Amino acid sequence: MLQKNSSDENWVVGVDVGGTFTDFSARNLTTGQVLIHKRPSTPDDPSRAVLHGLRELTDKHRIDPKAISRFAHGTTVATNALLQRKGAKVALVTTKGFRDLVEIGRQVRPHIYDLQLDAPQPLASRALRFELDERIGPSGEVVRELTDASIDALVEELRKQPKIEGVAVCLIFSFLNSSHEKRVAAALRAAFPDIFVSVSSEVQPEFREFERFSTTLINAFLQPEVGRYMDRLKAEVATVAPNAEFGIFQSSGGLMSVDRAAHFPVRTALSGPAAGAVGAAGAGAMSDILDIITLDIGGTSTDVCLIQAGRTAIASTRDISGFRIRLPMVDIHTVGAGGGSIARLGKDGLLKVGPESAGAVPGPACYRRGGTLPTVSDANVILGRLPVALTGGDMTIDRDLAVKAVEPIASELGRSVERAALGIVGIVTSNMVRAIRAVTIERGYDPRKFVLMPFGGAGGLHAADVARSLGIKRIIVPRAPGILCAEGLILSDLQEDFVANCRARVTGNLGAAAAVVADLVKQGEAWVAQEGEGALETRLVLSLDMRYVGQNYELGVEVANGSGRPVLPGAEDLRAAFFAEYLRAYGHYDEQAPIEIVNLRLRTIAKLPQRQSTTETPVKRLEPRDTKAAWFDEAGPVPTPMFDRSGLPVGTTIKGPAIITQLDSTTVVPPWAQITVDAAFNMIMEINNA
Repeated sequence: MLQKNSSDENWVVGVDVGGTFTDFSARNLTTGQVLIHKRPSTPDDPSRAVLHGLRELTDKHRIDPKAISRFAHGTTVATNALLQRKGAKVALVTTKGFRDLVEIGRQVRPHIYDLQLDAPQPLASRALRFELDERIGPSGEVVRELTDASIDALVEELRKQPKIEGVAVCLIFSFLNSSHEKRVAAALRAAFPDIFVSVSSEVQPEFREFERFSTTLINAFLQPEVGRYMDRLKAEVATVAPNAEFGIFQSSGGLMSVDRAAHFPVRTALSGPAAGAVGAAGAGAMSDILDIITLDIGGTSTDVCLIQAGRTAIASTRDISGFRIRLPMVDIHTVGAGGGSIARLGKDGLLKVGPESAGAVPGPACYRRGGTLPTVSDANVILGRLPVALTGGDMTIDRDLAVKAVEPIASELGRSVERAALGIVGIVTSNMVRAIRAVTIERGYDPRKFVLMPFGGAGGLHAADVARSLGIKRIIVPRAPGILCAEGLILSDLQEDFVANCRARVTGNLGAAAAVVADLVKQGEAWVAQEGEGALETRLVLSLDMRYVGQNYELGVEVANGSGRPVLPGAEDLRAAFFAEYLRAYGHYDEQAPIEIVNLRLRTIAKLPQRQSTTETPVKRLEPRDTKAAWFDEAGPVPTPMFDRSGLPVGTTIKGPAIITQLDSTTVVPPWAQITVDAAFNMIMEINNA
């Protein structure tokens, strides 16, 4: 290992694993120096790219590995295991009569107009769903006692099942009384020490049985795969950065310990994309831009998220690959549209793009890794929008291979390869526009009132086209858009969410709810004592799930946010807060209708040491390093200067057409746009929508 070369080294490293590249961002907490690095992902074993890239980063920039104090990781292992159903063989233990609940679900078809498409099969087959003769009632009372004989019979049944790696224990009303679940879990862990046991009262202690069952079953399905990955990566990272605290980014927007991530892998289902949203909020705040639509375009997919007043939207329920998860998650909408998305002609003779992707291996044809199918990246190369060298010269683009890949489609369409490439880019842009409409227009938001922030390796290539299609007039391109997810990991704090069911009318007497709040605060303080070593301060956020009596769905209403112990407000204050949230969501509210609390939630945040980044910037704008013939529409190619972003000082204004290149991304400025470098070194693009 390198010897420490400075007394001012205290590094934090963020690593985000994507479908095509694994991105690294490192920041010195003492000096503010920022370093970035990219390397191709290794889908067969993501940890290889993480370890190799970390060694490359420390060697290239002469970082003392012992000076890395924090290592934050955004992972796609859980997501990929769900998408590919490559998890454990799992069993489900439930109350007698509820064996088929995970299969019945909500009786909603995946696609309303497709009568042939079925919902995905449950992760536990019916033969591996076992019933116990016990019952907890709707008030938490024991209706039918769980006997030791029933537990012993269950253990014997499970012994007959070969190769079971995980068991989900989901009993009715266990979120009100978990005693039966705890007895079953203790017996299973004693009888099968090598089997992972997930308990619903630990994973997701909320009402709505199907969502609780589904979330717990997914956790059991993921535990062996993710647990092995976490254990292996933790040991391997320790060989490179022995002093680093290891944190895993969770879908709700904060870090958790690697051990906790191995215990609750379902919380990492949207780990990487959620980090990007956090990084976007931080980058926007530096330019005083707080209302943002994110456009995270990677090699395989595009993720979009709405940020209002600097805060990312949070959803309580998400479907991933047809599987229902009910946990707090950054509200991200994903479509299969990325740089590696494959173009093809459908049976109807029309051009289609995605969701299939060339991924990291073999990748787009232009990457010279063996890919032969036409992709969005190949189309951008043909249109002259990508430089010859990517990732700082580590990867060279081959235009001839891109042309060879797109030629068959162009021939069948009877068009030139350039016009076929324009068609590919146009279709993938439409897919991205639909994704943004899903989080804005379909929810009552006007996208024209937001600023678009593109990031990911391909974000800057398509942002102007997407913005113009939606009528958005401003785009903010962060300093390092290609590694913003990794940057978000550095900006994140430790976080844990606690929830308790407490159904209560909002009247004068809220003593029972106040007692539950006090218990949640105790849980939060215990977590800080155990996990929050080194935190600068603690912040507690109290919110309530509230609704009108008789409604089936509730709204989250934040009622306290600060460093002190939160106190439940009085009934009138709660009613006023609920009315304000209801008005924002639906445009009206009823002052006379009775209101009830359903759940109480406490988010505990342990603030970690941070440091504003510092970036060296030139004092004079460098001249274009090249001029390329680039296509922006059917009119044909136009001479387009290419600038190196590192040579653009604050105040630089460039009118399109132009192409701005940097290590981690490329930004296209069409003829109908111009960019300006602001004081935060972000690029602000103004769009002429005429």
